[in-house]
Amino acid sequence: MRVELSPSQVEQLAALRRAVGELGSVVLGLSGGVDSTLLAKVCADELGEGAVAVIAVSPSLPTRERAAARDLAAEIGIAWREVATGEVDDPRYAANTGNRCYFCKHELFSRMEAIAAQEGYQALAYGENADDAGDHRPGRVAAREQHVCAPLAQAGLAKEDVRALARHLDLPVADKPAFACLASRVPVGHEVTADKLAQVERAETALWDLGFDHRVRVRHHDTIARIEVPCELLAAVVDRAEAVAEAVRAAGFEHATLDLAGYRRGGGIATGAGTALPLARQG
Repeated sequence: MRVELSPSQVEQLAALRRAVGELGSVVLGLSGGVDSTLLAKVCADELGEGAVAVIAVSPSLPTRERAAARDLAAEIGIAWREVATGEVDDPRYAANTGNRCYFCKHELFSRMEAIAAQEGYQALAYGENADDAGDHRPGRVAAREQHVCAPLAQAGLAKEDVRALARHLDLPVADKPAFACLASRVPVGHEVTADKLAQVERAETALWDLGFDHRVRVRHHDTIARIEVPCELLAAVVDRAEAVAEAVRAAGFEHATLDLAGYRRGGGIATGAGTALPLARQG
């Protein structure tokens, strides 16, 4: 059943449709999260064949997320294509300083820009919302430099508004938790490599297969995996400590630990962690 919108959200949806319609035609980034999916849906509705979604193929993006993005594009009815991005091969990205996201977005936007130039699309867009303006977002700098517009933010949509509109439009990702790229699991200042990202992906996929949801994070500390889950799931991880530890070690880590501080956004920014509990007997 379609969820009703508040009067202000009705106006926001109208503003979003106007902003998208004014683009004429657009190449947009689609990650499969709620922001980019809502944008893709409105672009498909307003521009039809004048919109194409780009799904990045990169070691920093899990295979499952990419598959989900493809399925969403097909469900929405927007043309899409997968484009390999090479940010992991960029030494500035791999150095993993505080502006790593700038180089990632610059790479993606450059690929989108090439498609637009070759095929005659008039604009580039991505799924930034109004709440993102207050966060540390180096990717916004790249967007500004490369003239990539943010229709959600332009229409004044905060995250809760994005979710409300997604529910109204019956999008299956309306309540999907935020999902940062795999490089966010490597502490700032430690090199990002394709091998590390693959190791994290294997570990997180194994934990998803054990039944833990997408809020699980495996932070990469060389031979140690520091697992973060929401506090309400800490006991569940401890109850299944042997299985969790086995899954993480099978991914290539020597030790599996559980961060007793629980999941927190940006938990990979610093090398320091909360109190870590070893899971099962190591060795």
